[in-house]
Amino acid sequence: MGEQFENKERYSLWDWIRYFFGFYKNPPYIEERLKEADVRSAMYLTVAVIGIEIWMLLRYVKRYVITGKCATIGVFFHYTKGYWLLLLASLVIFTYSVLYMTGHMKKLRKHSRLLIFLYMACGVYFGVVQSFSDFSKGKMIICFLTMALYGTFIFVVRPFISILLMGSVGCGFVYLINHYAFDKSGVQLHMESGDLVNYTTFFISLIVLYITIYFQRYRDAQKAFRLEVANKTDALTGINNVQGMEEKSEEYLSYLLSQGKKPVFLVFNVKNFQTYNDRYGYHGGDLLLKNMARIISEVFEGEVYARHAADKFLVITDMEHAEPRGRLVKRRLQELYESEIYLDVKVGAFQTTDPTVSPRNAMDRARYAMNRLKNRDDIFIAEYDEENEKDYILRHHILNNIENAVRDGYIQPYYQPVMDAKDGSICGCEALARWIDPELGFLSPGAFVPILEESRQIHKLDRCIMESVLRQMRSTLDAGGVVLPVSLNFSRLDFELMDAVGELDELMKKYEIPKEFIHVEITESALTENEEGLHQAVDRLHDMGYVVWLDDFGSGYSSLNVLKDFRFDLLKIDMVFLKAFSGNENSKVIIRSIIELANSLHMKTLTEGVETDEAVEFLRESGCERLQGYYYGKPQTYEEISAKMKTGTYQISRELQDIQRQLAKETIGTCEGAAT
Repeated sequence: MGEQFENKERYSLWDWIRYFFGFYKNPPYIEERLKEADVRSAMYLTVAVIGIEIWMLLRYVKRYVITGKCATIGVFFHYTKGYWLLLLASLVIFTYSVLYMTGHMKKLRKHSRLLIFLYMACGVYFGVVQSFSDFSKGKMIICFLTMALYGTFIFVVRPFISILLMGSVGCGFVYLINHYAFDKSGVQLHMESGDLVNYTTFFISLIVLYITIYFQRYRDAQKAFRLEVANKTDALTGINNVQGMEEKSEEYLSYLLSQGKKPVFLVFNVKNFQTYNDRYGYHGGDLLLKNMARIISEVFEGEVYARHAADKFLVITDMEHAEPRGRLVKRRLQELYESEIYLDVKVGAFQTTDPTVSPRNAMDRARYAMNRLKNRDDIFIAEYDEENEKDYILRHHILNNIENAVRDGYIQPYYQPVMDAKDGSICGCEALARWIDPELGFLSPGAFVPILEESRQIHKLDRCIMESVLRQMRSTLDAGGVVLPVSLNFSRLDFELMDAVGELDELMKKYEIPKEFIHVEITESALTENEEGLHQAVDRLHDMGYVVWLDDFGSGYSSLNVLKDFRFDLLKIDMVFLKAFSGNENSKVIIRSIIELANSLHMKTLTEGVETDEAVEFLRESGCERLQGYYYGKPQTYEEISAKMKTGTYQISRELQDIQRQLAKETIGTCEGAAT
């Protein structure tokens, strides 16, 4: 009734009277919060009452026991029985209140009003007895008024009950005074008219305070409920959000299991929603989502469903009805938007027999299965299976442990040799990441790199490899060993998520590595997505004296545009051209053309993916200057490469020998200068 009254634009006098005096039944959530407020007030108040009663009892001990005025303990309790009663009642209510507020009184929660009323009645009784005695001795009735005031704070009920209760208590006490109070000489006493006016004013004020507290708590309960509902409801569609679903999922899953059914979580995704949203604007996109929510609520009526975010909806149903009802949702949406033939619905499914499973975790798994359908128009629903579970566990392990792996050295650089095409001597290598996990063992880049890129954490990996390589170089230089130039891979996200150029230069200075030993590889695909930012980065690298390579040339669709707009020192031909190389004249023609094009642009060339004698011979004849691939060796540790250089398996190129000699001269010159 309270909410109905507030939502009316016009209301009658009778409506107002009913609302003000509380002639209506409170909704359960309002009643529960009012009860909780009473219990909380009782908990605080009883602490004060317990302290006061203990203090009063100590005063009586000092007055009667220590001075010898009480001959026996029985006499002492006779004088103080009211205090003991109120103290015991306060201790009981305090204990109950604490257990109630901490959730340990579930069975007695519905009796809270009765217990609080009995405690208030006990206090009023104590006040009546004490003040009746005080009035007979010519004193004021402060104790009774105090107990009535205490009741105002701990037993807050609807206004008409408060008026009747306080009115009855006040009038009843005045009646007792005027009819049964006598002084020590036996003369009947009466309350003076002035005192009666004062006490009546006090009780009127008390009733006003009572009503004020009630409506304040009532409105607080309404606000709390509205906020709770808002937090559990999707603001756009009006159906549950995931938080609202979480409160219902366990009960509904248990129900399905009790009926012998197989519960399943379904995630619905509106395919190409972003295209529709771009075409019709936010208003059109919002309307589509509202229609999708309406269709789901009608198709899965009586079941549990929610909107997660954007164009994704979550449903709990049984496996028997999952696919047919899912297809009905798809058909109804497509019928509603029949002119938008690109709109489609995809579904991911996750079965469970655990009623306590978190909807968020279930949704993640269903979405994981659904992601397999991105490029599969022939499949409508994908169910989460054991293979998905392995991938899912791996994904979460990688995301949860990338920082630990970087910190604890589980991620290490492996080096793949780069050879001089003329004589097959080693002239450098490429640093590639390998993750040696203490739990999962050896992880290949194909397992963790895509996950880190998707989660935008790839820069943590690349910076780790960057520093590990430079640290290894510094150690090799200090030991007088042969240092190979190393190419480092930079992705598009590296330039977005960190200052990649600044990080590299800072680490180069930290480890004092000559710039001749570091080559920066930037993938072709990165250059097509952030052209302006990458232009600045490439220019900065060149200005600082670094050699910049274009990686994966030919793997994308904008290769010639990249060469037109950017300046590189070396062009790295993608291994795709060497697949099915033997007998494929088209591949050979294309490779020759790329090499000639690079020469015309004053760029060196390197071809990766070299695996056969035929490929080596062809690339050497075509003028490619550097080669890389399994023909010369798989990625390996720097110690393995060093050992092969010492045994002569890898011959050091003349260019690299010249760099080493020049470095040695500079080192000697620096030492002589320092000595002088």
